[in-house]
Amino acid sequence: MALPAVGVSGVVVGADIAPAMLVSARDWLKDPFFCPVATDGQALPFKGGAFEAVICQLGLQFFPDPARGLAEFHRVLRPGCCAALCVISTPDRAPMWGVVADVLSQFVPEQRDLLYLSFALADANRLEHLLASAGFRDVRVERVRREDTIGSFDEYWDPIEAGMGSMPQVYIALSEADRRAVREEVKSRLSPFVSNGHLIMSIEMLIGVGRA
Repeated sequence: MALPAVGVSGVVVGADIAPAMLVSARDWLKDPFFCPVATDGQALPFKGGAFEAVICQLGLQFFPDPARGLAEFHRVLRPGCCAALCVISTPDRAPMWGVVADVLSQFVPEQRDLLYLSFALADANRLEHLLASAGFRDVRVERVRREDTIGSFDEYWDPIEAGMGSMPQVYIALSEADRRAVREEVKSRLSPFVSNGHLIMSIEMLIGVGRA
């Protein structure tokens, strides 16, 4: 979505700590104005004031130190320009991930903290405070709810079987019997969201915005 906004006069830098994510993005976009950079979001390799916008989608909650990451976002922005971020709300308001985290934590309770990292920034007041403490002005955080329809449970489960994300990585490390048990338990708990074979679930996100 950012590429059309910059047109031919700008560039979109995709930064991620996982090189494989960047390879996938590059291969999918096939756009000369997309520049992938493997880096730690808490120590960005860019000079101060290098960017006119910073967007962080479903990433900040995984930073070991979100405050440090936000400080870096602020540093690389030009004065007056904006940063925007998106994080997942609480597990009960995002059942498509919350149910998986809950079921997996029953099988590997020692990894509960890792499984619930996805929801670590679900407190809107905390997120607003983090943005303000990083130096952002005109800060606002709003809850946005969307309804998502997935063709079938199998379609929903395929990325989990492929190990795409932190929770799926925990899942694929289980024994075959435990993986089967997890799948069946998740399927059972998501059955109230099934309509005509489709999964229909609402998802709540927190959108935070601030100006450097």
